Amino acid sequence: MARAEMIRMDTSDAILDETIGVLRNKFEWEGYRLRFAREALLKCANLVTPVHSVKIADDPDDDRIIECAMAAGSDFIVTYDKDLLRLGIYDCIRIVHAVDFMRRRTER
Repeated sequence: MARAEMIRMDTSDAILDETIGVLRNKFEWEGYRLRFAREALLKCANLVTPVHSVKIADDPDDDRIIECAMAAGSDFIVTYDKDLLRLGIYDCIRIVHAVDFMRRRTER
């Protein structure tokens, strides 16, 4: 009998703050929508507190993603971000395109 694999989404306060900032500034979401979006994300994501800082990527926001994955003990970072994808792997965490990740899961 095969064991069902679980997918867990991890986030941190820094990632949530960036996400809410983009929704506010780029998409002009109002305060009540932002509050509900944050609450919805917290319901489906595992909130972690990074303990190590890294300076790997050109974009400091990408470093926050890596820090979150390290704190969560993640196997993968699933992303569309080209700068993160160029890294390929960091600290045994594979950085993969979302399409490739889903393709691997369906091939099993």
